[in-house]
This record gives sequence, C-alpha cells and structure tokens, in this order.
Amino acid sequence: MSRSTDLELTRRQLTRLKWLTSLVPAFAIFAYETVRHDFLEHLLPVSYGNLLVGLLTFVLAFGFSEFVFRLIARLQARTLRQSREVAALSAVIEERERLSHELHDGVAQLVAYLSLRLGTVQELVAAERREEAIVELERLRGVADELSVDVHESIVGLRNRIAERGLLPTLTDYLDEFEERHRLSVALRTSGPIEHIPALSALQIFRITQEALANIRKHADAEHAWVTLQCQEQGVLELVVGDDGRGFDPARDPGHGRRSFGLSTMRERTESLGGSLRVESQPGNGTLVTVRIPFVEEEHGLLASAAR
Repeated sequence: MSRSTDLELTRRQLTRLKWLTSLVPAFAIFAYETVRHDFLEHLLPVSYGNLLVGLLTFVLAFGFSEFVFRLIARLQARTLRQSREVAALSAVIEERERLSHELHDGVAQLVAYLSLRLGTVQELVAAERREEAIVELERLRGVADELSVDVHESIVGLRNRIAERGLLPTLTDYLDEFEERHRLSVALRTSGPIEHIPALSALQIFRITQEALANIRKHADAEHAWVTLQCQEQGVLELVVGDDGRGFDPARDPGHGRRSFGLSTMRERTESLGGSLRVESQPGNGTLVTVRIPFVEEEHGLLASAAR
C-alpha cells in the first residue's frame, strides 16, 4: 500500500469515527426514550422497564466503545508502522552520510598512499634498483588487498537490509561470510528480545560489529573471535566483540595508531545512540570491545494485536 493511499484511508477512518461518535449517542438516547415511553410503560412495571432498557443501553454502549477502540488501535498501529518506516529511512540516510565520510577518511587515504608509493616504485625502476622496487610492489599489493576488503565491507554496509530482515539474520549471514572470506572462526551468542531492537540502533550495532571484526582481521593475528549481544533487564543493550589474538597496550603499542580510526568510528557510532564504548586489551591476551547503549523495547501488546 502506498503512503498516499495509507494517508487517505486514515483520513476516511477518522471522518467515520467523528460521525459515529456524534450520531450513535444521540440515536441511543432517542431509542431509549421512545422504547420506554411508547412500549415498555404498557407492558412492564416502570422499574423493570428501566432495568431492561438500561441493560440494552449498556450492551449498545459496550459494543460501540469496542468498535471505536478497535478503530483507534488500528490507527495507532498504522501510525506506528509509518513512524518505523520513517525511522528506518532516516537510519539509511544517516548511515550513507557516515559511510561517505568513512570512505573519504579511510579508503581515500589508502588510494593516496598507493599513488605516492607507486611514484617511489617508478623512481626505483628508473634507477635500476629492481629488487627494492619488487619489495615495494609486494608491500603495495598488501595495501591494495586491504583496500579491496575495506571497499567490500562498505558495500555490505550499504546493501544490508536490517530494517526488513532484522538484526539477527543479517548479522548471522555477515559472520558466515566473514568466516569464509578470512578463515577466522567467529562465534555468535545472543540473549533477550534482539528482534525488538529499533532499526537505527540495530544498524549501528551491525556497523560497530563490522568495524570491530575488521580491526581483529587487520591487527590481532587471532584464530578465534566472538560476538555477544544481549538485552539486559536494566534497559541496556550490550555488545561485546572479543578475540584471542596478540592484544596491545592502548597507551604504548605503536599499532594503536593504525587502530585509532576504527576505534574512533565505533565510539562515534556508540555515542550517537547515547551509549558508551570500552576497549580492554593486554599484549598476548587478546582484546575486548564492549558497547553499552540504552535499550527501549518496541511496544507490541495492544498495537500488535490491533494490527492483526
């Protein structure tokens, strides 16, 4: 159903509700007075007649109120669905803007580096320093491979359909592909109502997981990684991405600079949801990235039953 058709249907139902709430009470009072004076006074004592008409009025009022509240619930369900569609669209737009910045800051820098180093190779070849040129080309091949993977990850981020499929199926498919491409075992553990995570939060959780796994792939030299996602009772959604790799000292390890872009991106995404990010690592003991964001489960109850 198109949005214009949806809005027209809502407008018609509201008009119908306005007329019903105006006419039904007036008709009920008219019918009550007519039945009481013209019929029941001649057939039943006044007390019984009043009781009978009162019961009939109650049944009519109950049926009418049931109809009205069902109609209101359907309108609320439609409004909720439309708000979710708008939120999902906003999330996609925001994510594409964020990806454009990441591509500029990450991929564009790698391309500039490749261009600069190719100039160096050209100079080495011109100076007949072939062995040094070959070593430099091998290094550039590694950079090109890394660039290819980064572009692939960005495309996956653009193509994901979390709003339609949900976070868990999308994340599961991505982890399966990640394992196959990079020969790195990744375990996924979840608990709580993951399927009720709002679209924007789900999208950011997915991208944070991508970035954390990219850091593991590039820097950790790990054999195993794990992703834990749980909705805690205190209204907090917690994501933990860990590995059994080499680890690092955030204050001293020279490799931290290469990780800084990915960590700052994850922190920015987390803070956009009002959450916090913590990185724990020691040389030889792997790394843990913990993200905690406020979690409000989407309301279903009345609206879900009304939408059926």
